[in-house]
Amino acid sequence: MSFTEIVIIVCQFFLSLSILIILHEAGHFIPAKLFKTRVEKFYLFFDVKFSVFKKKIGETVYGIGWLPLGGYVKISGMIDESMDKEQMALPPQPWEFRSKPAWQRLIIMLGGVFVNFVLAWIIYVGIAFTWGDKFLPANQIGDGLEVTEFLTETIGLKTGDEIISLDGESVESYRQIRSNLLLADEVEVKRNNEILTLPIKEDFLSDLIEEEPESLLGIRFPFIIAEVPEDSHNVLNIKKGDVIVSVNGQSIKYSDQFIDYLDSSENGVVPVTIIRKGKEITANIEIKDQKLGVIHGGASIEDLEKLGYYKLSTLKYSFTESFPAGTKDFIETFKSFGKQLKKLANPKSGAYKGLGSFVSIAKIFPTTWDWQIFWTITAFLSIMLGVLNLLPIPALDGGHAMFLTYEIIFRRKPSDKFLEYAQMVGFFLLIALFVFAFGNDIYRHFIK
Repeated sequence: MSFTEIVIIVCQFFLSLSILIILHEAGHFIPAKLFKTRVEKFYLFFDVKFSVFKKKIGETVYGIGWLPLGGYVKISGMIDESMDKEQMALPPQPWEFRSKPAWQRLIIMLGGVFVNFVLAWIIYVGIAFTWGDKFLPANQIGDGLEVTEFLTETIGLKTGDEIISLDGESVESYRQIRSNLLLADEVEVKRNNEILTLPIKEDFLSDLIEEEPESLLGIRFPFIIAEVPEDSHNVLNIKKGDVIVSVNGQSIKYSDQFIDYLDSSENGVVPVTIIRKGKEITANIEIKDQKLGVIHGGASIEDLEKLGYYKLSTLKYSFTESFPAGTKDFIETFKSFGKQLKKLANPKSGAYKGLGSFVSIAKIFPTTWDWQIFWTITAFLSIMLGVLNLLPIPALDGGHAMFLTYEIIFRRKPSDKFLEYAQMVGFFLLIALFVFAFGNDIYRHFIK
């Protein structure tokens, strides 16, 4: 990876992270101000010991910290990560968080999560309206699914299988197959006109993380000549862009079929049928040591559509149509992340081995700047941030909301000392989780 590509990834990561943090914290800040609660600080990133920038406007200090692990708003009279015991020892003041009714405090605490979910939904609606949707329908794939050896050994999938459903839900697109296969418990396929149900073992993700295959599945494509080196023994017979569709009278639809033919062939000259610039021609090619001496591949899905292999579906949405389309994408992503958490919570799945820190998150972004991909990833991260903050862990929004819900139901507030200890326990749990995730990243990306 070049230095320029690394810079592009880092810039996308920090821009996305900054948007999410600022808007999440604004979700706490705005209701706090509406309920006349004093907000002492509003920070992007953490200002341990010092700030990169800060400015006081009214009663609030706005700033940027140097430690990019999140952000925060410091609300007066609240037991939070600041652990300001001196302030909490003083008599409650009308402008403090602890002096407000429980229902107002609950709204303040859940404001960040609410903004995360609304932001993700707005982004998906915007993506639908701006770019629409271009995808490969599942019913267009047919036998065009190429499966790696890892999936064949662990699940039993084979190249040429037609995936019909995952966990009993029919698949609509190739994208849906790629995103949901890893989280499924069983996959239904059509193979040689026979319907088979293949169970996915519970520790499949553990094996996947350990093996780290370069890819799992893809679209089968024809044997397209990408380049013919000058010293190739077929430099006079084959040209760049040629598509080999038969060899020695044997029909060849996909490149893996032609590679299988080469692997079992002997040295010699064989006749082939080639598609060249839309016309079908015949030629003779020479096979040496089971090779043609050319580079193949490099075709895009659009190229394959032109060759008649697949037919893409393109949907354009009006402003009003973009709302239900965006809502559908939001719900599907939310459900998918819920399945990921379920796998993560099951030790037998081994999914915890794949838990990553900011390093893994940054690597999601591509090495080229594409606004559609950027906003799609940002929407997913916004959902992820919202769901994780809802977990009932002290020090997270969900932990605060849990204690506030208890107070509303039982009309009894937990003591400040109890909340202080709970905050400390939650904080150390989060630190331990971060250390574990960061250790996973170091092992996977720099040691293994």
